[in-house]
Amino acid sequence: MSEVPTIDGAGDAGARVHELEAALAAERERRAELERKHDRLQGAYDALVREIELMRRRLFVAKAERIDTTQLEIEFAGKLAALDALAGTPPSNDENGDPTPRKKRTSSGRRDLAKADAPVERVEIPDVELEGKLPRLGSEEESSEIRWRRAGWVRLVIARVKYRNTDEVDPAPPPAEAPAPEMSAGGDTTDLAAMSKIITARMPPKIIPKSIGAPSMFAHLITEKLCDGIPYHRQEERLERISLSLDRGTMCRWQEQIGGTVGATVVEAMRQEALRTAFCLATDATGILVQPIRTADKQRRACRRGHFFVQIADADHVFFEYAPHETSAAVAEMFKGFSGYIQADAKSVYDFLFRPPEARGQPDDGDPDLAVRHEVGCWSHARRKIWETAITSKDPIAREALARIGRIFALDRTWKDKPHSEIKSLRELHLRPHTDAFFAFVTAEYEHVKDQRGMLRSALGYAVRQQGALTRFFDDGRLKLTNNDSERQLRKVATGRKSWLFVGSDDHAQAAGNLLTLIASARLHGLDPEAYLRDLFAVLPQWPRERYLELAPKYWRATRDRLNAAQLEQEIAWFTIPPPLSPAEQPAAS
Repeated sequence: MSEVPTIDGAGDAGARVHELEAALAAERERRAELERKHDRLQGAYDALVREIELMRRRLFVAKAERIDTTQLEIEFAGKLAALDALAGTPPSNDENGDPTPRKKRTSSGRRDLAKADAPVERVEIPDVELEGKLPRLGSEEESSEIRWRRAGWVRLVIARVKYRNTDEVDPAPPPAEAPAPEMSAGGDTTDLAAMSKIITARMPPKIIPKSIGAPSMFAHLITEKLCDGIPYHRQEERLERISLSLDRGTMCRWQEQIGGTVGATVVEAMRQEALRTAFCLATDATGILVQPIRTADKQRRACRRGHFFVQIADADHVFFEYAPHETSAAVAEMFKGFSGYIQADAKSVYDFLFRPPEARGQPDDGDPDLAVRHEVGCWSHARRKIWETAITSKDPIAREALARIGRIFALDRTWKDKPHSEIKSLRELHLRPHTDAFFAFVTAEYEHVKDQRGMLRSALGYAVRQQGALTRFFDDGRLKLTNNDSERQLRKVATGRKSWLFVGSDDHAQAAGNLLTLIASARLHGLDPEAYLRDLFAVLPQWPRERYLELAPKYWRATRDRLNAAQLEQEIAWFTIPPPLSPAEQPAAS
Protein backbone atom coordinates (compact mmCIF):
# COMPACT_ATOMS: atom_id res chain seq x y z
CA MET A 1 0.00 0.00 0.00
CA SER A 2 1.09 3.47 -0.62
CA GLU A 3 1.42 5.91 2.36
CA VAL A 4 -1.18 8.68 2.92
CA PRO A 5 0.47 11.97 2.24
CA THR A 6 0.45 14.59 5.05
CA ILE A 7 -0.22 18.25 4.61
CA ASP A 8 2.85 20.23 5.49
CA GLY A 9 0.78 23.25 6.62
CA ALA A 10 -1.21 21.34 9.34
CA GLY A 11 1.62 21.41 11.87
CA ASP A 12 2.25 25.07 11.21
CA ALA A 13 -1.46 25.88 11.75
CA GLY A 14 -1.52 24.12 15.13
CA ALA A 15 1.57 25.96 16.24
CA ARG A 16 0.03 29.21 15.06
CA VAL A 17 -3.14 28.51 17.06
CA HIS A 18 -1.13 27.86 20.20
CA GLU A 19 0.87 31.01 19.57
CA LEU A 20 -2.26 33.12 19.15
CA GLU A 21 -3.87 31.61 22.26
CA ALA A 22 -0.76 32.43 24.28
CA ALA A 23 -0.76 35.97 22.90
CA LEU A 24 -4.47 36.31 23.74
CA ALA A 25 -3.85 35.09 27.29
CA ALA A 26 -1.00 37.58 27.62
CA GLU A 27 -3.22 40.38 26.34
CA ARG A 28 -5.97 39.37 28.76
CA GLU A 29 -3.47 39.39 31.62
CA ARG A 30 -2.16 42.75 30.48
CA ARG A 31 -5.71 44.08 30.27
CA ALA A 32 -6.47 42.79 33.77
CA GLU A 33 -3.30 44.43 35.08
CA LEU A 34 -4.25 47.70 33.38
CA GLU A 35 -7.73 47.48 34.88
CA ARG A 36 -6.25 46.90 38.33
CA LYS A 37 -3.91 49.82 37.80
CA HIS A 38 -6.81 51.94 36.62
CA ASP A 39 -8.81 50.97 39.70
CA ARG A 40 -5.92 51.93 41.96
CA LEU A 41 -5.49 55.26 40.20
CA GLN A 42 -9.23 55.85 40.30
CA GLY A 43 -9.26 55.09 44.01
CA ALA A 44 -6.33 57.44 44.59
CA TYR A 45 -8.07 60.10 42.52
CA ASP A 46 -11.32 59.70 44.46
CA ALA A 47 -9.40 59.89 47.77
CA LEU A 48 -7.67 63.05 46.55
CA VAL A 49 -11.01 64.59 45.54
CA ARG A 50 -12.43 63.81 48.99
CA GLU A 51 -9.36 65.26 50.68
CA ILE A 52 -9.60 68.45 48.61
CA GLU A 53 -13.29 68.73 49.42
CA LEU A 54 -12.55 68.30 53.12
CA MET A 55 -9.79 70.95 52.95
CA ARG A 56 -12.09 73.29 51.05
CA ARG A 57 -14.71 72.99 53.77
CA ARG A 58 -12.11 73.56 56.47
CA LEU A 59 -10.79 76.68 54.73
CA PHE A 60 -13.84 78.36 53.19
CA VAL A 61 -16.85 76.95 55.05
CA ALA A 62 -17.65 76.97 58.78
CA LYS A 63 -15.09 74.84 60.58
CA ALA A 64 -17.71 73.33 62.87
CA GLU A 65 -18.55 69.74 62.01
CA ARG A 66 -22.07 70.54 60.92
CA ILE A 67 -24.46 68.67 58.67
CA ASP A 68 -28.08 69.09 57.69
CA THR A 69 -29.74 67.13 60.49
CA THR A 70 -33.19 67.69 58.97
CA GLN A 71 -32.18 65.80 55.83
CA LEU A 72 -30.70 62.99 57.91
CA GLU A 73 -33.93 62.71 59.90
CA ILE A 74 -35.92 62.47 56.66
CA GLU A 75 -33.59 59.87 55.13
CA PHE A 76 -33.55 57.56 58.16
CA ALA A 77 -36.86 58.43 59.81
CA GLY A 78 -38.05 54.81 59.78
CA LYS A 79 -34.92 53.38 61.38
CA LEU A 80 -34.68 56.09 64.00
CA ALA A 81 -38.35 55.69 64.90
CA ALA A 82 -37.85 51.94 65.31
CA LEU A 83 -34.84 52.55 67.57
CA ASP A 84 -36.80 55.07 69.63
CA ALA A 85 -39.59 52.56 70.10
CA LEU A 86 -37.09 49.86 71.10
CA ALA A 87 -35.41 52.16 73.63
CA GLY A 88 -38.64 53.57 74.99
CA THR A 89 -37.58 57.10 74.05
CA PRO A 90 -40.25 59.66 74.93
CA PRO A 91 -41.93 61.25 71.89
CA SER A 92 -40.66 64.61 70.70
CA ASN A 93 -42.53 67.78 69.81
CA ASP A 94 -39.67 68.93 67.61
CA GLU A 95 -40.37 68.86 63.88
CA ASN A 96 -36.94 67.30 63.28
CA GLY A 97 -37.48 64.48 65.75
CA ASP A 98 -34.87 65.72 68.19
CA PRO A 99 -35.89 64.63 71.71
CA THR A 100 -34.39 67.85 73.11
CA PRO A 101 -34.86 70.75 70.69
CA ARG A 102 -32.45 73.50 71.61
CA LYS A 103 -34.00 76.81 72.55
CA LYS A 104 -33.46 79.57 70.04
CA ARG A 105 -32.01 82.79 71.30
CA THR A 106 -34.48 85.64 71.22
CA SER A 107 -33.68 89.33 71.37
CA SER A 108 -34.47 90.99 74.68
CA GLY A 109 -34.17 94.54 73.38
CA ARG A 110 -31.80 97.19 74.67
CA ARG A 111 -29.83 95.88 77.63
CA ASP A 112 -30.26 97.45 81.03
CA LEU A 113 -26.85 98.96 81.84
CA ALA A 114 -28.08 100.04 85.27
CA LYS A 115 -27.61 96.44 86.45
CA ALA A 116 -23.92 96.42 85.47
CA ASP A 117 -21.31 96.63 88.21
CA ALA A 118 -19.38 99.66 86.96
CA PRO A 119 -18.52 103.22 88.02
CA VAL A 120 -21.21 105.76 87.17
CA GLU A 121 -20.70 109.23 85.74
CA ARG A 122 -23.51 111.65 85.04
CA VAL A 123 -23.69 114.08 82.13
CA GLU A 124 -26.46 116.67 82.07
CA ILE A 125 -27.70 117.83 78.68
CA PRO A 126 -29.60 121.16 78.85
CA ASP A 127 -31.47 122.71 75.97
CA VAL A 128 -29.48 125.73 74.84
CA GLU A 129 -32.59 127.57 73.69
CA LEU A 130 -34.91 126.77 76.60
CA GLU A 131 -32.43 126.93 79.47
CA GLY A 132 -33.19 129.94 81.67
CA LYS A 133 -36.43 130.72 79.83
CA LEU A 134 -38.58 127.88 81.15
CA PRO A 135 -38.57 126.41 84.67
CA ARG A 136 -37.11 122.91 85.09
CA LEU A 137 -39.17 119.95 86.22
CA GLY A 138 -38.04 117.91 89.18
CA SER A 139 -36.97 114.88 87.09
CA GLU A 140 -34.93 114.21 83.96
CA GLU A 141 -35.22 111.68 81.17
CA GLU A 142 -32.29 109.34 81.65
CA SER A 143 -30.58 106.78 79.43
CA SER A 144 -27.26 104.97 79.67
CA GLU A 145 -24.34 104.48 77.31
CA ILE A 146 -20.97 102.77 77.68
CA ARG A 147 -17.94 104.99 78.14
CA TRP A 148 -14.36 103.74 78.05
CA ARG A 149 -11.79 105.37 80.29
CA ARG A 150 -8.20 104.61 79.39
CA ALA A 151 -6.22 103.09 82.24
CA GLY A 152 -2.48 103.35 82.74
CA TRP A 153 0.39 102.47 84.96
CA VAL A 154 0.86 103.88 88.44
CA ARG A 155 4.14 104.64 90.20
CA LEU A 156 3.77 102.92 93.55
CA VAL A 157 5.83 104.70 96.22
CA ILE A 158 6.70 102.40 99.14
CA ALA A 159 7.33 104.36 102.31
CA ARG A 160 9.06 102.30 104.99
CA VAL A 161 8.48 103.84 108.40
CA LYS A 162 11.52 104.71 110.51
CA TYR A 163 11.55 104.44 114.31
CA ARG A 164 13.90 105.87 116.92
CA ASN A 165 15.14 103.16 119.22
CA THR A 166 15.13 103.58 123.02
CA ASP A 167 16.94 101.69 125.72
CA GLU A 168 13.77 99.77 126.55
CA VAL A 169 13.47 98.24 123.05
CA ASP A 170 16.10 95.93 121.62
CA PRO A 171 16.82 96.90 118.05
CA ALA A 172 15.80 94.34 115.46
CA PRO A 173 18.54 93.00 113.20
CA PRO A 174 19.09 95.33 110.25
CA PRO A 175 17.15 94.24 107.15
CA ALA A 176 19.06 92.95 104.17
CA GLU A 177 17.84 95.91 102.10
CA ALA A 178 19.29 98.52 104.53
CA PRO A 179 21.50 101.02 102.69
CA ALA A 180 25.13 101.43 103.58
CA PRO A 181 26.07 104.47 105.72
CA GLU A 182 26.50 107.59 103.67
CA MET A 183 30.02 108.97 103.26
CA SER A 184 30.76 112.63 103.66
CA ALA A 185 32.73 114.51 101.07
CA GLY A 186 35.87 114.10 103.15
CA GLY A 187 35.41 110.37 103.55
CA ASP A 188 34.12 110.50 107.17
CA THR A 189 31.11 108.40 108.05
CA THR A 190 28.04 109.78 109.71
CA ASP A 191 27.40 109.26 113.39
CA LEU A 192 27.03 105.46 113.61
CA ALA A 193 25.80 105.65 117.19
CA ALA A 194 22.96 107.91 116.13
CA MET A 195 22.16 105.66 113.19
CA SER A 196 21.98 102.58 115.39
CA LYS A 197 19.03 104.20 117.18
CA ILE A 198 17.01 104.41 113.93
CA ILE A 199 15.06 101.31 112.86
CA THR A 200 13.48 101.07 109.41
CA ALA A 201 10.46 98.85 108.89
CA ARG A 202 11.29 95.58 107.24
CA MET A 203 10.18 95.17 103.64
CA PRO A 204 7.51 92.45 103.11
CA PRO A 205 8.75 89.56 100.98
CA LYS A 206 7.87 89.71 97.27
CA ILE A 207 7.32 86.97 94.73
CA ILE A 208 10.30 88.44 92.80
CA PRO A 209 12.68 90.08 95.28
CA LYS A 210 13.98 93.57 94.43
CA SER A 211 11.89 93.72 91.24
CA ILE A 212 10.40 97.01 90.08
CA GLY A 213 7.14 95.19 89.30
CA ALA A 214 4.25 94.97 91.74
CA PRO A 215 1.83 91.98 91.88
CA SER A 216 -0.81 93.83 89.87
CA MET A 217 1.70 94.51 87.08
CA PHE A 218 2.80 90.90 86.98
CA ALA A 219 -0.82 89.73 86.85
CA HIS A 220 -1.71 92.19 84.09
CA LEU A 221 1.18 91.23 81.81
CA ILE A 222 0.66 87.50 82.29
CA THR A 223 -3.10 87.52 81.68
CA GLU A 224 -2.68 89.80 78.66
CA LYS A 225 -0.44 87.16 77.08
CA LEU A 226 -1.67 83.78 78.31
CA CYS A 227 -5.35 84.63 78.67
CA ASP A 228 -5.89 87.17 75.88
CA GLY A 229 -3.11 86.16 73.47
CA ILE A 230 -1.24 89.48 73.35
CA PRO A 231 2.51 88.76 72.99
CA TYR A 232 5.06 90.71 74.98
CA HIS A 233 6.42 92.66 72.03
CA ARG A 234 2.96 94.17 71.47
CA GLN A 235 2.57 94.88 75.15
CA GLU A 236 5.96 96.60 75.04
CA GLU A 237 4.67 98.89 72.28
CA ARG A 238 1.43 99.59 74.14
CA LEU A 239 3.26 100.50 77.34
CA GLU A 240 5.60 102.75 75.39
CA ARG A 241 2.58 104.73 74.18
CA ILE A 242 1.67 105.52 77.80
CA SER A 243 5.25 106.51 78.69
CA LEU A 244 6.38 103.29 80.37
CA SER A 245 9.58 101.76 79.05
CA LEU A 246 9.52 98.03 79.83
CA ASP A 247 11.30 95.63 77.49
CA ARG A 248 9.97 92.22 76.51
CA GLY A 249 13.03 90.43 77.90
CA THR A 250 12.19 91.64 81.38
CA MET A 251 8.60 90.48 80.97
CA CYS A 252 9.75 87.02 79.86
CA ARG A 253 12.07 86.68 82.86
CA TRP A 254 9.28 87.74 85.20
CA GLN A 255 6.93 85.16 83.71
CA GLU A 256 9.46 82.34 83.95
CA GLN A 257 10.39 83.12 87.56
CA ILE A 258 6.79 83.52 88.73
CA GLY A 259 5.67 80.43 86.83
CA GLY A 260 8.34 78.34 88.50
CA THR A 261 7.37 79.68 91.93
CA VAL A 262 3.65 78.98 91.64
CA GLY A 263 4.39 75.61 90.05
CA ALA A 264 6.41 74.44 93.03
CA THR A 265 3.82 75.69 95.53
CA VAL A 266 0.14 76.13 94.63
CA VAL A 267 0.06 74.08 91.41
CA GLU A 268 1.91 71.18 93.04
CA ALA A 269 -0.59 71.16 95.92
CA MET A 270 -3.45 71.14 93.40
CA ARG A 271 -1.88 68.29 91.45
CA GLN A 272 -1.35 66.12 94.51
CA GLU A 273 -4.97 66.59 95.52
CA ALA A 274 -6.19 65.73 92.01
CA LEU A 275 -4.10 62.55 91.75
CA ARG A 276 -5.37 61.46 95.13
CA THR A 277 -9.06 62.35 94.95
CA ALA A 278 -10.18 62.87 91.33
CA PHE A 279 -12.78 60.53 89.87
CA CYS A 280 -11.96 61.12 86.20
CA LEU A 281 -9.11 62.95 84.45
CA ALA A 282 -9.84 64.19 80.94
CA THR A 283 -6.73 64.81 78.85
CA ASP A 284 -5.58 65.93 75.43
CA ALA A 285 -2.46 67.48 73.89
CA THR A 286 -1.39 70.06 71.34
CA GLY A 287 1.94 71.04 69.85
CA ILE A 288 4.02 74.12 70.64
CA LEU A 289 7.23 75.47 69.11
CA VAL A 290 10.25 75.86 71.37
CA GLN A 291 12.95 78.36 70.46
CA PRO A 292 16.41 76.78 70.13
CA ILE A 293 19.08 77.73 72.63
CA ARG A 294 21.77 79.90 71.13
CA THR A 295 25.15 78.25 70.77
CA ALA A 296 28.67 79.62 70.45
CA ASP A 297 28.77 79.14 66.66
CA LYS A 298 25.73 81.50 66.32
CA GLN A 299 24.17 79.29 63.66
CA ARG A 300 20.47 79.78 63.04
CA ARG A 301 18.39 76.74 63.95
CA ALA A 302 14.77 75.91 63.48
CA CYS A 303 12.39 75.74 66.43
CA ARG A 304 11.73 72.26 67.76
CA ARG A 305 8.35 70.91 68.68
CA GLY A 306 7.14 70.37 72.24
CA HIS A 307 3.70 69.56 73.62
CA PHE A 308 1.23 70.94 76.12
CA PHE A 309 -0.96 68.34 77.82
CA VAL A 310 -4.17 69.43 79.50
CA GLN A 311 -5.73 67.50 82.40
CA ILE A 312 -9.18 68.30 83.76
CA ALA A 313 -9.76 66.85 87.24
CA ASP A 314 -13.55 66.59 87.54
CA ALA A 315 -14.92 70.12 88.17
CA ASP A 316 -12.04 71.03 90.52
CA HIS A 317 -8.83 71.81 88.65
CA VAL A 318 -7.43 72.28 85.16
CA PHE A 319 -3.74 71.51 84.60
CA PHE A 320 -1.38 72.31 81.74
CA GLU A 321 1.74 70.16 81.67
CA TYR A 322 4.60 70.61 79.23
CA ALA A 323 6.52 67.67 77.76
CA PRO A 324 9.37 67.93 75.23
CA HIS A 325 8.08 64.77 73.51
CA GLU A 326 4.63 63.23 73.26
CA THR A 327 5.60 59.73 74.34
CA SER A 328 4.23 56.98 76.54
CA ALA A 329 6.98 57.66 79.07
CA ALA A 330 5.94 61.30 79.40
CA VAL A 331 2.27 60.33 79.78
CA ALA A 332 3.11 57.65 82.35
CA GLU A 333 5.00 60.19 84.46
CA MET A 334 2.10 62.66 84.40
CA PHE A 335 -0.49 60.12 85.56
CA LYS A 336 1.73 58.11 87.88
CA GLY A 337 -0.14 57.14 91.04
CA PHE A 338 -3.61 57.99 89.75
CA SER A 339 -6.31 55.31 89.89
CA GLY A 340 -9.65 55.95 88.26
CA TYR A 341 -11.07 56.89 84.86
CA ILE A 342 -9.08 58.67 82.15
CA GLN A 343 -10.89 60.17 79.16
CA ALA A 344 -8.74 60.63 76.09
CA ASP A 345 -8.67 60.06 72.38
CA ALA A 346 -7.32 56.86 70.89
CA LYS A 347 -3.68 57.94 70.57
CA SER A 348 -1.24 55.11 71.10
CA VAL A 349 0.72 57.10 73.72
CA TYR A 350 -2.16 56.58 76.18
CA ASP A 351 -2.29 52.80 75.75
CA PHE A 352 0.41 52.35 78.37
CA LEU A 353 -1.86 53.80 81.07
CA PHE A 354 -4.50 51.12 80.68
CA ARG A 355 -2.25 48.08 80.80
CA PRO A 356 -2.37 45.88 83.92
CA PRO A 357 0.24 46.93 86.50
CA GLU A 358 2.27 43.76 85.95
CA ALA A 359 2.47 44.46 82.19
CA ARG A 360 3.90 47.98 82.49
CA GLY A 361 7.44 46.91 83.30
CA GLN A 362 9.82 48.39 85.83
CA PRO A 363 10.22 52.19 85.59
CA ASP A 364 13.62 53.84 85.58
CA ASP A 365 13.26 55.10 89.15
CA GLY A 366 12.44 51.61 90.40
CA ASP A 367 9.12 52.74 91.91
CA PRO A 368 6.41 50.62 90.25
CA ASP A 369 3.06 52.21 89.35
CA LEU A 370 0.36 49.92 90.73
CA ALA A 371 -2.57 52.20 89.86
CA VAL A 372 -5.53 50.77 87.93
CA ARG A 373 -7.09 52.99 85.27
CA HIS A 374 -10.09 52.66 82.98
CA GLU A 375 -10.25 54.19 79.51
CA VAL A 376 -13.17 56.43 78.58
CA GLY A 377 -13.54 57.10 74.85
CA CYS A 378 -14.70 60.23 73.05
CA TRP A 379 -17.76 60.07 70.84
CA SER A 380 -16.80 63.36 69.17
CA HIS A 381 -13.65 61.75 67.79
CA ALA A 382 -15.68 58.80 66.50
CA ARG A 383 -18.23 61.15 64.96
CA ARG A 384 -15.53 63.33 63.34
CA LYS A 385 -14.22 60.52 61.16
CA ILE A 386 -17.74 59.52 60.14
CA TRP A 387 -18.65 63.16 59.43
CA GLU A 388 -15.61 63.59 57.17
CA THR A 389 -16.69 60.55 55.20
CA ALA A 390 -20.31 61.68 54.98
CA ILE A 391 -19.63 65.20 53.68
CA THR A 392 -16.97 64.20 51.14
CA SER A 393 -18.23 60.92 49.69
CA LYS A 394 -21.98 61.21 50.52
CA ASP A 395 -21.79 57.54 51.49
CA PRO A 396 -25.21 56.35 52.79
CA ILE A 397 -23.55 54.14 55.41
CA ALA A 398 -21.66 57.10 56.87
CA ARG A 399 -24.79 59.26 56.77
CA GLU A 400 -26.82 56.66 58.62
CA ALA A 401 -24.08 56.26 61.24
CA LEU A 402 -24.05 60.04 61.64
CA ALA A 403 -27.80 60.09 62.18
CA ARG A 404 -27.54 57.35 64.82
CA ILE A 405 -24.80 59.22 66.71
CA GLY A 406 -26.86 62.40 66.56
CA ARG A 407 -29.74 60.62 68.26
CA ILE A 408 -27.39 59.31 70.99
CA PHE A 409 -26.15 62.86 71.68
CA ALA A 410 -29.68 64.26 71.67
CA LEU A 411 -30.90 61.68 74.17
CA ASP A 412 -28.04 62.21 76.58
CA ARG A 413 -28.73 65.97 76.61
CA THR A 414 -32.21 65.38 78.01
CA TRP A 415 -30.95 64.36 81.46
CA LYS A 416 -27.65 66.26 81.76
CA ASP A 417 -28.94 68.32 84.72
CA LYS A 418 -30.25 65.36 86.71
CA PRO A 419 -28.43 63.61 89.61
CA HIS A 420 -25.63 61.24 88.59
CA SER A 421 -27.40 58.14 89.88
CA GLU A 422 -30.50 59.00 87.86
CA ILE A 423 -28.42 59.70 84.76
CA LYS A 424 -26.89 56.22 85.01
CA SER A 425 -30.34 54.59 85.25
CA LEU A 426 -31.76 56.61 82.35
CA ARG A 427 -28.78 55.76 80.17
CA GLU A 428 -29.20 52.05 80.81
CA LEU A 429 -32.92 52.23 80.08
CA HIS A 430 -33.04 54.48 77.03
CA LEU A 431 -29.51 54.88 75.66
CA ARG A 432 -28.15 51.33 75.86
CA PRO A 433 -30.42 50.01 73.04
CA HIS A 434 -29.26 52.84 70.76
CA THR A 435 -25.54 52.19 71.37
CA ASP A 436 -25.97 48.41 71.00
CA ALA A 437 -27.76 48.91 67.70
CA PHE A 438 -25.11 51.39 66.54
CA PHE A 439 -22.20 49.03 67.17
CA ALA A 440 -24.07 46.12 65.59
CA PHE A 441 -24.61 48.29 62.52
CA VAL A 442 -21.00 49.54 62.19
CA THR A 443 -19.56 46.08 62.88
CA ALA A 444 -21.63 44.52 60.10
CA GLU A 445 -20.77 47.28 57.64
CA TYR A 446 -17.10 47.18 58.59
CA GLU A 447 -16.92 43.52 57.56
CA HIS A 448 -17.88 44.58 54.02
CA VAL A 449 -15.21 47.28 53.68
CA LYS A 450 -12.37 46.12 55.93
CA ASP A 451 -10.33 45.00 52.89
CA GLN A 452 -10.86 48.28 51.03
CA ARG A 453 -8.75 51.34 51.58
CA GLY A 454 -10.69 54.52 52.18
CA MET A 455 -12.24 56.92 54.65
CA LEU A 456 -15.25 54.70 55.34
CA ARG A 457 -13.07 51.80 56.49
CA SER A 458 -11.08 54.13 58.72
CA ALA A 459 -14.21 55.67 60.24
CA LEU A 460 -15.99 52.40 60.91
CA GLY A 461 -12.80 50.71 62.08
CA TYR A 462 -12.22 53.42 64.71
CA ALA A 463 -15.70 52.88 66.15
CA VAL A 464 -15.36 49.09 66.15
CA ARG A 465 -11.95 49.10 67.85
CA GLN A 466 -13.04 51.68 70.45
CA GLN A 467 -16.35 50.03 71.39
CA GLY A 468 -15.26 49.22 74.94
CA ALA A 469 -13.97 52.74 75.62
CA LEU A 470 -16.94 54.40 73.91
CA THR A 471 -19.43 52.52 76.11
CA ARG A 472 -17.51 53.14 79.36
CA PHE A 473 -19.76 56.09 80.20
CA PHE A 474 -22.43 53.57 81.25
CA ASP A 475 -20.31 52.82 84.35
CA ASP A 476 -21.19 56.08 86.11
CA GLY A 477 -23.42 59.08 85.54
CA ARG A 478 -20.48 61.44 86.12
CA LEU A 479 -18.72 60.25 82.97
CA LYS A 480 -19.26 62.24 79.77
CA LEU A 481 -19.70 61.05 76.20
CA THR A 482 -17.11 63.43 74.78
CA ASN A 483 -13.72 64.88 75.62
CA ASN A 484 -14.70 68.28 74.25
CA ASP A 485 -13.88 70.01 77.54
CA SER A 486 -10.19 69.21 77.02
CA GLU A 487 -10.22 70.55 73.49
CA ARG A 488 -11.90 73.75 74.64
CA GLN A 489 -9.21 74.26 77.27
CA LEU A 490 -6.47 73.73 74.66
CA ARG A 491 -8.06 76.38 72.46
CA LYS A 492 -6.30 79.10 74.50
CA VAL A 493 -2.95 77.60 73.55
CA ALA A 494 -3.96 76.94 69.95
CA THR A 495 -5.16 80.52 69.38
CA GLY A 496 -2.48 82.17 71.51
CA ARG A 497 0.43 80.54 69.70
CA LYS A 498 -0.69 82.25 66.48
CA SER A 499 0.37 85.50 68.14
CA TRP A 500 3.31 84.63 70.37
CA LEU A 501 4.50 81.85 68.01
CA PHE A 502 6.88 80.00 70.37
CA VAL A 503 8.21 79.66 73.91
CA GLY A 504 11.78 80.49 74.84
CA SER A 505 12.86 77.15 76.32
CA ASP A 506 11.61 74.02 78.05
CA ASP A 507 11.75 75.79 81.43
CA HIS A 508 9.84 78.74 80.05
CA ALA A 509 7.21 76.38 78.61
CA GLN A 510 6.74 74.65 81.96
CA ALA A 511 6.45 78.02 83.70
CA ALA A 512 3.83 79.09 81.17
CA GLY A 513 2.00 75.80 81.79
CA ASN A 514 1.85 76.51 85.52
CA LEU A 515 0.38 79.96 84.91
CA LEU A 516 -2.07 78.58 82.33
CA THR A 517 -3.13 76.11 85.03
CA LEU A 518 -4.04 78.89 87.43
CA ILE A 519 -5.77 80.96 84.73
CA ALA A 520 -7.86 78.04 83.44
CA SER A 521 -8.77 76.90 86.97
CA ALA A 522 -9.76 80.46 87.88
CA ARG A 523 -12.06 80.63 84.86
CA LEU A 524 -13.47 77.21 85.78
CA HIS A 525 -14.58 78.58 89.16
CA GLY A 526 -15.86 81.92 87.84
CA LEU A 527 -12.92 84.04 89.04
CA ASP A 528 -11.40 86.97 87.18
CA PRO A 529 -7.94 85.57 86.30
CA GLU A 530 -6.14 88.92 86.58
CA ALA A 531 -7.69 89.79 89.95
CA TYR A 532 -6.98 86.29 91.27
CA LEU A 533 -3.33 86.32 90.16
CA ARG A 534 -2.84 89.80 91.61
CA ASP A 535 -4.01 88.69 95.04
CA LEU A 536 -2.14 85.39 94.81
CA PHE A 537 1.19 87.02 93.91
CA ALA A 538 0.79 89.40 96.85
CA VAL A 539 -0.10 86.76 99.46
CA LEU A 540 1.95 83.75 98.34
CA PRO A 541 5.41 84.86 99.67
CA GLN A 542 4.00 85.05 103.23
CA TRP A 543 1.71 82.01 103.13
CA PRO A 544 2.54 78.89 105.21
CA ARG A 545 3.97 76.20 102.96
CA GLU A 546 1.81 73.43 104.45
CA ARG A 547 -1.37 75.33 103.44
CA TYR A 548 -0.72 76.15 99.78
CA LEU A 549 -3.87 74.30 98.71
CA GLU A 550 -5.99 77.02 100.31
CA LEU A 551 -4.68 79.40 97.62
CA ALA A 552 -5.95 77.24 94.73
CA PRO A 553 -8.81 78.74 92.68
CA LYS A 554 -11.17 76.05 94.00
CA TYR A 555 -10.77 77.37 97.57
CA TRP A 556 -9.85 81.00 96.87
CA ARG A 557 -13.22 82.59 97.63
CA ALA A 558 -13.30 81.05 101.10
CA THR A 559 -9.66 82.04 101.70
CA ARG A 560 -10.05 85.60 100.46
CA ASP A 561 -13.06 86.20 102.69
CA ARG A 562 -10.83 85.49 105.68
CA LEU A 563 -8.07 87.90 104.62
CA ASN A 564 -7.86 91.59 105.45
CA ALA A 565 -9.40 93.47 102.52
CA ALA A 566 -7.44 96.65 103.26
CA GLN A 567 -4.14 94.76 103.18
CA LEU A 568 -5.07 93.13 99.86
CA GLU A 569 -5.96 96.50 98.39
CA GLN A 570 -2.61 97.89 99.51
CA GLU A 571 -0.96 95.03 97.60
CA ILE A 572 2.46 95.31 99.29
CA ALA A 573 1.96 94.82 103.01
CA TRP A 574 2.48 92.49 105.91
CA PHE A 575 -0.60 90.24 105.68
CA THR A 576 -2.45 88.87 108.66
CA ILE A 577 -2.55 85.15 107.89
CA PRO A 578 -5.82 83.64 109.13
CA PRO A 579 -5.75 80.41 111.15
CA PRO A 580 -6.33 77.09 109.36
CA LEU A 581 -9.88 76.14 108.53
CA SER A 582 -11.80 73.82 110.80
CA PRO A 583 -11.61 70.07 109.99
CA ALA A 584 -15.02 70.22 108.31
CA GLU A 585 -13.93 73.09 106.03
CA GLN A 586 -10.28 72.09 105.60
CA PRO A 587 -9.35 70.94 102.06
CA ALA A 588 -7.38 67.75 101.80
CA ALA A 589 -3.76 68.33 102.79
CA SER A 590 -1.20 68.16 100.05
